[in-house]
Amino acid sequence: MLAVAAALALLAVALAWPVPVALARASWPRRMPGAALVLWQAVALAGGLSMIGSLLVFGLMPFGDDLLRAAGAFTADLFAGRLPPEANFPEMFALAGAVLLGVHLLLNLVRTAWRAERQRRHHAQLLRLLSDPLPERPGTRVIDHAAPVAYCLPGVPRAVTVLSAGLLDLLSDDELAAVVAHERAHVQQHHHVLLVAFSAWRSALPWFPIATRAHDAVGLLVELLADDQARRTVSERHLSRAVARVALATSASRGAASDAAPALGIATIPPTAGEWADARVTRLTDATAPAAPALRLTVLASAVALVAVPTLMLLSPVVR
Repeated sequence: MLAVAAALALLAVALAWPVPVALARASWPRRMPGAALVLWQAVALAGGLSMIGSLLVFGLMPFGDDLLRAAGAFTADLFAGRLPPEANFPEMFALAGAVLLGVHLLLNLVRTAWRAERQRRHHAQLLRLLSDPLPERPGTRVIDHAAPVAYCLPGVPRAVTVLSAGLLDLLSDDELAAVVAHERAHVQQHHHVLLVAFSAWRSALPWFPIATRAHDAVGLLVELLADDQARRTVSERHLSRAVARVALATSASRGAASDAAPALGIATIPPTAGEWADARVTRLTDATAPAAPALRLTVLASAVALVAVPTLMLLSPVVR
């Protein structure tokens, strides 16, 4: 089991630094954001599994020759109030670390999801008081604010698209339709759920720079996915012009716009909004051919392998 623990530790280190750094710097994810999102989720899941699994396997070594038998023996010894004589402090420390880390990550995910839901419900109450419905657009409300703001509030109990008066004054009807299609794509594809998971990772490990890098990279990818969904029904030209015009107007009023749209699970005006707008406009106006199917299949296969390898190492009785 020591070899398994060491292999999992090496995999955890790789997924904690070089792999996410390389993925965040790569250019291909912008051409195929869906596959890149799957890979980011696999990196996060496999990294956590490898990190916790390495500690768990090392800590359970005195209790058996493979993880399943060792876990059963440890449970029996725990209820019997005894430890095997070969158990030492480093192994018990690693076992306690695995349990504490797993519980910490799980509880932080639950807390982040609960806070996001509470914020959405509170924001929905404020919207009912401080906004007006837009008759020609069902499910859309307008806030009296000069900054250009647009976002979709999921659930509560139905999704609500929120636009500011400044946005209505800034954009043409076609550009406004493109913005609304983009924002509704976020809710249709449940991006708020995905962002909650990566926000929980960043919150659980604030000292871990890769968690912040992953959160920012995923934030851009969901914007690109929403663009892909929107341009199935609206013109790419109108969408790119709307993105550019909103970005230029927002740069002059970032503070006010951020106050108008607090964190709701979908960051409408993040700190990297200017960079994201540049990336979105470039992608919408770029005539480069889409990524080859072989590359997409390779990425998806890599994602499956990233999750399967540590899982098999932990659960297979023949891996010792």
